[in-house]
Amino acid sequence: MPSALTQRPERTSPAAPPVPRRRTRVLALAEARWALAALVLFLIAMPLQLVGAPAWTWGPLYAAAYVTGGWEPAWAGLAALREKTLDVDLLMIVAAIGAASIGQVMDGALLIVIFATSGALEALATARTQDAVRGLLDLAPTTAARVADDGSEETVDTAELSVGDTILIRPGERVGADGRVLDGASEVDQATITGEPLPVAKETGDEVFAGTLNGTGALRVKVERNASDSVIARIVAMVEEASETKAPTQLFIEKVEQRYSLGMVFATLAVFGIPLGFGADLTSSLLRAMTFMIVASPCAVVLATMPPLLSAIANAGRHGVLVKSAVVMERLGQVDAIALDKTGTLTEGTPRVTDIRPLAGTDLSENALLALAAAVEKSSEHPLARAVVEAARTRGLNIPDTQDFSSTPGIGVTATVDGRTIAVGAPDRLLDGAGEAASACVISIVAGLEDEGRTAVLVQRDGAPVGVLGIADRLRPDAAATIASLTALTGSTPLLLTGDNARAAARLAEEVGITDVRAGLLPQDKVTAVQGLEAAGRKVLVIGDGVNDAPALAAAHTGIAMGRAGSDLALETADAVIVRDELGTVPTVVSLSRAARRLVVQNLVIAGVFISGLVIWDLVGHLPLPLGVLGHEGSTVIVGLNGLRLLRDAAWNRAAAPARSEM
Repeated sequence: MPSALTQRPERTSPAAPPVPRRRTRVLALAEARWALAALVLFLIAMPLQLVGAPAWTWGPLYAAAYVTGGWEPAWAGLAALREKTLDVDLLMIVAAIGAASIGQVMDGALLIVIFATSGALEALATARTQDAVRGLLDLAPTTAARVADDGSEETVDTAELSVGDTILIRPGERVGADGRVLDGASEVDQATITGEPLPVAKETGDEVFAGTLNGTGALRVKVERNASDSVIARIVAMVEEASETKAPTQLFIEKVEQRYSLGMVFATLAVFGIPLGFGADLTSSLLRAMTFMIVASPCAVVLATMPPLLSAIANAGRHGVLVKSAVVMERLGQVDAIALDKTGTLTEGTPRVTDIRPLAGTDLSENALLALAAAVEKSSEHPLARAVVEAARTRGLNIPDTQDFSSTPGIGVTATVDGRTIAVGAPDRLLDGAGEAASACVISIVAGLEDEGRTAVLVQRDGAPVGVLGIADRLRPDAAATIASLTALTGSTPLLLTGDNARAAARLAEEVGITDVRAGLLPQDKVTAVQGLEAAGRKVLVIGDGVNDAPALAAAHTGIAMGRAGSDLALETADAVIVRDELGTVPTVVSLSRAARRLVVQNLVIAGVFISGLVIWDLVGHLPLPLGVLGHEGSTVIVGLNGLRLLRDAAWNRAAAPARSEM
């Protein structure tokens, strides 16, 4: 299987089809090749034995089947035994050899073949889980055009790029690193990272991601993250780390498995020794004991937990939700209370101009007022300033040049435009010295905007107010539907925890259907709120994005961070990350977790029924060894296949159905 870091196209035309998700071929796995070899040898030997061919024709074939299908679990079992751990794999090999020792060579070989097949199935499940997300690495180009200070270009491996380097992305190329546009304009297809269906316009100051596809324009990009820290690389690292963890249910099963295995060994000796002591013949006693060892082995129980959880992790990863561990995937389905941040979580986290109010008696239209404000704000780095400039550019306005720009933190900015002094800033600070009538008019407009949850910005010309702008963070399109779905899932309405003012928080909560609003909170206040719910016996899921949300994310039963706008601290603290910033995936992943938990229970029931039934049959009646092998290993295969059901996109769609029905 080729490495994920090799054999990738350096350039892809805009018309090229999307890169397919990598998918491990069955025979690429060593476990599958050994299982196939054992099966082929068995299928050749069995007919020869059944037709009465000499033993020298089929005996070596059975022996080869034992070796090819059994050497890996035998070696692993011996290694575990050296660590004073009794592995179920070793017990299966002992049972197969025991069957051969009493003349049941074909039955022992059948056990080896089916056991090897179930092992290959487990390996395939793990590989498919990793491939589901590692395929993203195939989208990142292997090389990039680095631009030197003198303007010269050199082609370098993307792994050699450092923070601060400048790279050139030509039309039709994939972006070589996460960074920010220094120069140029284009449209970039970000569907592989953000899930946005349409290309996104990119110009100076905008962020771009490695592996996304550039359109018709050329971009010069300043690298802001090393290759190992890109969005794609972080996705891969998180899911690989998740695949290596074990859920509490799995840890409990493995703990019980050790004691169960020891008990099974003593029980097997009893099944063999007690009948022998009462006069039973050696062969029948040993055969019954070997059959008991096989059917009582907890292979299916051991395989019951991880395949469903790992499959759910892989499926969520493909749809933009990074669940950091199997522990988290199991715990997501347990949540019964939700707490959300406001800005950047329920809202997009990007302020936009919503109202333009020129004052009566001025000679300014809405566009003229907005152009004046944008002229002053274009030199500012404040988020509200960027919103004003973006609004002017969206309207296609001509933004005048300015002189003598200055900024006063907490008050606003000023500059000279066409010989007149223009100030833009906080109304309560700029109104000092303004006329009483003008101040009353401005105060009325500001109060009205703030009642609607807007942030008011005053524009002055030569010291006199000329207009007010209303700026607000836009609600996410799927926010109301997400709240409805989460309410249906947990049986209680989510809680809004925000540091924003009470009026703005209450208005937004009303729009999305939240009734419990706690505003004006500091980070420690959010933690206190979460701890209060936890103390009442609730399992709280916190969803946030900023540094101030990190303590609450850590304190909660489970924390989910919004990935695109989220702070690094929030991303590291959270148990799961929504890479594409689609809030609607939260109820879907909770439903997927519950589906995984149901499959775990199903698997444990299936395993328990098979083991109990086969053990009773063997102890009370006479269970033929071949039927015991088929029943035991068949249950293991059924459990493994049942766990793989959550790898399919249909599983995600089923989990998302309740969310869609609310939209």
